[in-house]
Amino acid sequence: MLTDTNYQTLSSDELLEQFHRSREYSRALIENLSPEDCQAQSMEDASPAKWHLAHVTWFYEVMILKPFEENFAYWNPQFAILFNSYYNGIGDKHPRSKRGLLTRPTLAEVLAWRKNIEARVSALLKVKFSTELQWLIQLGINHEQQHQELLLTDIHHLFSNNSLFPAYSDEPVQNTLTTQPFQWIRGVSGLIEAGYEGNGFHFDNEGPKHAALNQIHSIGNRLVTNAEWLAFIEDGGYQNFKWWLDAGWAWLQTEKISAPLYWNKESKNQFFRFSLCGNAPLDMHAPVSNISYFEADAFARWASQHITSFAGARLPTEFEWEALAKSNSEYSTDLFGNVWQWTSSNYTPYPGYQPWGGIAGEYNGKFMVNQMILRGSSAYTPAGHSRSTYRNFFPTHARWQMTGLRLAKDGV
Repeated sequence: MLTDTNYQTLSSDELLEQFHRSREYSRALIENLSPEDCQAQSMEDASPAKWHLAHVTWFYEVMILKPFEENFAYWNPQFAILFNSYYNGIGDKHPRSKRGLLTRPTLAEVLAWRKNIEARVSALLKVKFSTELQWLIQLGINHEQQHQELLLTDIHHLFSNNSLFPAYSDEPVQNTLTTQPFQWIRGVSGLIEAGYEGNGFHFDNEGPKHAALNQIHSIGNRLVTNAEWLAFIEDGGYQNFKWWLDAGWAWLQTEKISAPLYWNKESKNQFFRFSLCGNAPLDMHAPVSNISYFEADAFARWASQHITSFAGARLPTEFEWEALAKSNSEYSTDLFGNVWQWTSSNYTPYPGYQPWGGIAGEYNGKFMVNQMILRGSSAYTPAGHSRSTYRNFFPTHARWQMTGLRLAKDGV
């Protein structure tokens, strides 16, 4: 699986510390949840919190313990099917749309299983410390971090379907607010080096490093805000087909979309937004979030013609975004920790891309079709998980993730 001979290794103590910190954070995420909260599934794209906790444990058992542990035995062989996500090379899977029906094993049993697997991985590291094993455990840590973010986004969606608008926490991670005036800044143009360079852990879809051409362009100094999105709504942006891609307009009509996900009205003239803190009046200075690619693209088309400071607006390419993130610009700090940012780039392999070997080869490569690239990270992304080369990807209609946008334009 590991093909990079320059891979940076860690000491066993460093790796164990990262491993245990990641596992403890997952448990902390459900401290405010009941077993009932952890059981429910709000839609096919989302998974129960219990399933997330089980699936990342399944990953360590199947990907690490099974090939490396002496006298390996499953905790429960049936879990290999119940908590497989999409790995065809491993075998059968429980239907994704029916994960919420898995009332057994109980949450208590899943937590006991997690504890057992953690102890066995720790013991394994003390007797075997190969470079490949280190890499697989780092893959497991990064995989769990992805599911930590998914757990929060899925609970957010689940609670939004409850008319009580329950709060997950009084103190969730907040989006950064901005009162900074919008301005265009000159982007990095010409031939740039794109993709991951270094010997640390990274996903296969981040490489190999290669040359990409950026035309002369400008990019927004900040994210698009709720106030700016509200202007789009009030101008009839969701009712005018001229701003929308044809597939987006069809999606809009079928799903009866008229605002970003989680926007609602408790009074006739005021929007509220439901968050993990509960329902509250819309914060006009916060970046807009939970929008689809279709919505982001439509807004850019509308804003290009209706807001003077946004004239010529479009979505950036992923390489325009990456070049800014690598430029040490004063604006680059705004690129992470708020919302994932849609780009106009399709999710395709880089020149010379090769998927990882073995079962891990199914991790990213087979999804490189019918999806769009997002860059950055969100308020729900675990600290240290993202980087300037990280390529997130979702289909054009997806919006239950913390997704927003930053604008770009041709020229300066």
